[in-house]
Amino acid sequence: MFTKAIVRRPARFMINGITAHPELGKPDHELAVRQHDAYIAALERCGLSVEVLPALEGYPDSCFVEDVAVCTRRFALVTLPREKSRSGEIAGMDVLLGRHFPVIESIKAPGTLEGGDVMMIGDAFYIGLSSRTNAEGARQFIGHLERYGLEGHTVCMPPTLHLKSGLSYLEDGWLLVESAFAGLAEFSGFKRIDIMPAEAYAANCIRINDFAIVPAGYPKALADIKATGIPVIELDMSEFRKIDGSLTCLSLRF
Repeated sequence: MFTKAIVRRPARFMINGITAHPELGKPDHELAVRQHDAYIAALERCGLSVEVLPALEGYPDSCFVEDVAVCTRRFALVTLPREKSRSGEIAGMDVLLGRHFPVIESIKAPGTLEGGDVMMIGDAFYIGLSSRTNAEGARQFIGHLERYGLEGHTVCMPPTLHLKSGLSYLEDGWLLVESAFAGLAEFSGFKRIDIMPAEAYAANCIRINDFAIVPAGYPKALADIKATGIPVIELDMSEFRKIDGSLTCLSLRF
């Protein structure tokens, strides 16, 4: 059961955020702020107390606060993003998380790790080896997990930004799986909702307590998730998608 979340407001400089999809255009900051307001309201509807951090101007991707930390039931981890333009985002995270967790761990260079590559399923953490998270970062994280009686497993994933770009765990044994991830043996035992290529963005959803939060505009994925019986909240994510952001990226939940 989650009770708290941390979010960070979108910076005006988000128009220069990292993107693999420049064809989508630049984000509209005012619209992004309204979408962020709706996101916060959805977290509160799920029963969370939300701490809202001010925009970190100068860091265009800083609203994606999930990438700079991982929260477990035993400790919090401050990560180390690979992109130099994001390195300043970790400043102060140890102090912030120290108000909520008894122990704060961290990733040290040459390791890199971003929270978007970490998917929690119970006490097991699956870590995607991607362009943002390297084997050394995963090794350090697994070492921290094991010291606290938790599990860590690396996943050799297809070329995608983050592990949770293609997989989302909806609890109760349900896993959203984008087609490029369909052959991963690590996840063969789950009840699967297959996400077709045309709706690949919908593979990133969040289960928070009684609700699944899903991106608007993907009707087949929406119907399949509703068919599980999980209540759904739809959110427009258009402006965050333009800079490779999605639902899980925008919060730390614990």
